[in-house]
Amino acid sequence: MSEPDPTDSWAVTSSPQRRRRKRATVLLVLIFLVIPVVLLGGVAYSVRYYNWCHGASGPQAPVHVDIDQGATGAEVVAELKAEGVLRCDFVSRYEMRKQDVSVAAGSYDLTTNMTIDSAFKVLAAGPTPVPTVTMTVPEGWRLTQIAAEAARTLRVPEKEFLSLAEGGSYALPPYLPAGKGTAEGFLFPKTYEFVKGEVDADEVITTMLEQFGTEAEGLPWRNAKKLGVSPYEVVVIASMIEREAANDAERPKVASVIYNRLASGTPLYIDATLQYIDPTPDDGLSESELKMDSPYNTRLVKGLPPTPIASPGRASLKAALEPAHTDYVYYVLCGSTHRFTSSYSQFRSWKDSCL
Repeated sequence: MSEPDPTDSWAVTSSPQRRRRKRATVLLVLIFLVIPVVLLGGVAYSVRYYNWCHGASGPQAPVHVDIDQGATGAEVVAELKAEGVLRCDFVSRYEMRKQDVSVAAGSYDLTTNMTIDSAFKVLAAGPTPVPTVTMTVPEGWRLTQIAAEAARTLRVPEKEFLSLAEGGSYALPPYLPAGKGTAEGFLFPKTYEFVKGEVDADEVITTMLEQFGTEAEGLPWRNAKKLGVSPYEVVVIASMIEREAANDAERPKVASVIYNRLASGTPLYIDATLQYIDPTPDDGLSESELKMDSPYNTRLVKGLPPTPIASPGRASLKAALEPAHTDYVYYVLCGSTHRFTSSYSQFRSWKDSCL
């Protein structure tokens, strides 16, 4: 091979540049060949991963998930992934935002190994309904009747219920002051719904007491002082109204009779107070029972009985706070309604003809 001619300027000065240009050209070719392959490979992997995250496989075991109030979408997805419901969290979060899935707080029944779409369908449908049981307490029921119904419908032990309700541990100021000894009269009559199999006596009593407080709101309790009674005594009077009045129209009149007799110092003569302590109230009151020595015998003892004798409804509470303005001191049941009078002779005449 001959030596390069020193006079050949291209051969002397351009050979290294040529080699560099060649290497650059090769590099560019490699880049343009490799990058698309890498990109295509990355896209293919991403698509496979995205589809894999959407899918599901494996056994589907039941999963119970509780979603807390205020939980974020990321927290919901994290919980589902942790429980094995979903495969991925990033893709699932993306899909939750994309599909605008709204999740309400509550309990959900899902399974492991669900697809994103099937899991989100369950979430969108809302929480799984909690099995419940209802208990209806009519106006005028006593604690013993409520306890028996709680035992029948809620499977709450009757003795336990009565022990708690009469144990003096409940209060609802100013209506039920602490230390009264019994919650009689303050378990508000209503239809209640409780979680099946998860309720105890304390929850039932507390719920009914709270309902009394709710129902009492808005009533004219300021009238109690004008009537010369305490809020607790208002409930005592309302319980007697509940047991005595035949309809709503009679309630204020029965209240009027009670207040008029209290003002005159006359015994109330309300046999419902005797029935409260009668072990067999359904068979009527015998002559001996009418003479029972008890603070609940309002034939013999002046003033109010020591406690309510039943659970009054809102209408009776209202009547006890807003009695009719009358001079009535007697009433007699004639047929299905009562007749009211201030005349003893009229009372005797109606009693002879109606009873």
